[in-house]
Amino acid sequence: SNAVLEVFIKLFNDGLIYRGNRIINWCPKTQTALSDEEVVYQTVQGHLWYIRYPFVDSEGAITVATTRPETMLGDTAVAVNPQDERYQHLIGRKLKLPLTDRVIPIIADEFVKPEFGTGAVKVTPAHDPNDYEMGIRHNLPMINIFNGDATLNEEAGAEFAGLSREEARKKVVASLKELGLLEKEEPYTHEVGYSERGHVPIEPRISDQWFVRMKPLAEPALQAVKDGRIRFYPERWVNTYTHWLENIKDWCISRQLWWGHRIPVWYCQSCDHLEASKNSPQRCPKCGGETFEQDPDVLDTWFSSWLWPFSVFGWPEETEDLKYFYPTSVLVTGPDIIFFWVARMIMAGLYCMGEIPFKDVYFTSIIRDEQGRKLSKSLGNSPDPLDVIAEYGADALRYTIIYLAPVGTDIRYSNEKCKIGRNFANKIWNAARFRQLQGEISENWDDLSDLDAKELRPDDRWILSRVNKIIEEIDAAFNKFEFHAYALNLYEFAWNEFCDWYVESAKSVFADKNHPQRTQVLRIFDYVFSRILRLMHPVMPFLTEEIYHELEFCSAGESLMDKPWPAVERCWIDERFENLIHEKFELIRSGRNLRQNYNLPMTRKVDYIIKPTSEEFGAVLNLDRTSLQALLNAGHVTIDPAFESSSSMPSGVCQYANIYMPLAGAIDVKAERARLEKQRQELVGFVNSLERKLANEQFLARAPEHVVEKERNRHREAVAKLQQLEQHLEELAHL
Repeated sequence: SNAVLEVFIKLFNDGLIYRGNRIINWCPKTQTALSDEEVVYQTVQGHLWYIRYPFVDSEGAITVATTRPETMLGDTAVAVNPQDERYQHLIGRKLKLPLTDRVIPIIADEFVKPEFGTGAVKVTPAHDPNDYEMGIRHNLPMINIFNGDATLNEEAGAEFAGLSREEARKKVVASLKELGLLEKEEPYTHEVGYSERGHVPIEPRISDQWFVRMKPLAEPALQAVKDGRIRFYPERWVNTYTHWLENIKDWCISRQLWWGHRIPVWYCQSCDHLEASKNSPQRCPKCGGETFEQDPDVLDTWFSSWLWPFSVFGWPEETEDLKYFYPTSVLVTGPDIIFFWVARMIMAGLYCMGEIPFKDVYFTSIIRDEQGRKLSKSLGNSPDPLDVIAEYGADALRYTIIYLAPVGTDIRYSNEKCKIGRNFANKIWNAARFRQLQGEISENWDDLSDLDAKELRPDDRWILSRVNKIIEEIDAAFNKFEFHAYALNLYEFAWNEFCDWYVESAKSVFADKNHPQRTQVLRIFDYVFSRILRLMHPVMPFLTEEIYHELEFCSAGESLMDKPWPAVERCWIDERFENLIHEKFELIRSGRNLRQNYNLPMTRKVDYIIKPTSEEFGAVLNLDRTSLQALLNAGHVTIDPAFESSSSMPSGVCQYANIYMPLAGAIDVKAERARLEKQRQELVGFVNSLERKLANEQFLARAPEHVVEKERNRHREAVAKLQQLEQHLEELAHL
């Protein structure tokens, strides 16, 4: 409270706070001024009324279009665009304002959009922000026709005084029809501002309020971002920030509410002197009076919020906390308050402290429902986090939110999507259970400096390179506030590389209790898995803490939270070798696909022949036939650079090798040919039906484009599958 008063008085004494009669957002229900962020815009199905404004000095009229005919009672001009040739000859002419005795001019202003309505618009400076600016530019009278409760006052005329906005609209339209001045009425969809607190349409109106001159405060705040002293993540929000600050308007800070910080301005009851002070002045310096009355208004809540980076540490006192914590390093917030809070904190920090309040600003995603709407109590579309946690777990919810949130992109959330985090947690839990089955934690699992990469199994060497590369990539993502990239990289590595490939490869070693490399592979497994748990800990703390203790990576009195973040050990990173093992896995995928093509289950052993086209790749394959054979579930794997295949042998082509699957003895050729021939005939019929449909001119003319495109895609896919089937039948014909 002391900081709020101190800043107000400082701004007041520096001439940056003033009381003025300006247009503001007004809530007729709570009868207070509103900040822009307290106005919620809703799309409404309204009308556009076309009204004739007669010329004073001749027959005829100019027609204007408006969504609010009741406000015409406060019109002080009609405006056209100076470049609009339809109206250039009318600029300066006088009009009789319908339903009143006033005469108003036709003015020219660049703001008018010639394409809206008739290209001529009514100007009501006291009840529209854009009209207000036009009124200032053209020195127009500003006639306030509304009371605080949005009923019409005497300025609207005796016939309309006391009516509500809705009643006045009906009466104005009826009167215009009666006079023959309503040209037409048509449906019109537009945005209407509603009071967030009062849930009624706001009323822009001229009012005596307190304002802060923002231009002098905005210029240094804009420069701080332009010169890089403050960085935004993602950087594209700099454009929004710049646009707002370059077009900034004075800030209405007074509110007509019963709660809030009272405006520290005192009025002398004996003269017109006013003074900003924390306490009531003793004597008026102008007249010597001793009776003062405080301004009844309170401050906008953002007036205290913009002081947050330093006020919480005891400012204006020079406290030790203030010296230590100001400026801070990072602000995490949503982009929807980039101007209302972020920009103002920067302004306040520079004005009060002479220094930026923070160096980096990270803008989070905004969580929306599946229809793209913000979560809110009024819409009833906000899930109860406790219910979600009960079903999926806190870790799963936290991980899913981060996983779904690319930098600066809003999230379309549904509870169903929490399966992403839950399934990931289950995958890691199962990997931990698998490790428990292999026995106690290995010795020296956290330090592999005694190992020689060239003497390791290729898969061990690969996983050590990958885990250190992932640590490096995650560090880079964190430094750029790319938390989605962190979650995605972690998922891809832990699930697809560690669990799906490395663990499966290690099983062939662990299955043999006497395998000469078993102890070493366990040690490497523990080294990698412990780092996965540490990398996951920020987003899945409960799961990782439990596993870390269950596997005895730390003692009972320790916590994973206290362990150091994994460091990159660059000695293990070998991107060339990673590429070779990646190609090995592609080769295995190709071999598995050959099985599927001939309906051979993974439980059945088949033979493979591999023809390396790279000597280096062939050497890698020969180093670990056991892993290769296990991952293919092969009866026998032959590696032969000189192998020449027959045209009937199914094959797969990879970057560094070809893989072949001999069919002799592996399948019942006659039964397989019958199965494939039946599929082929069904597919031929399907392709023919699609071709007839796509040749039908009526279908092409009448069906929506996306439906036609869908059918074309189905045809392309069916033709490709048919060609594949015919190739398989050709291969079987030679057996």
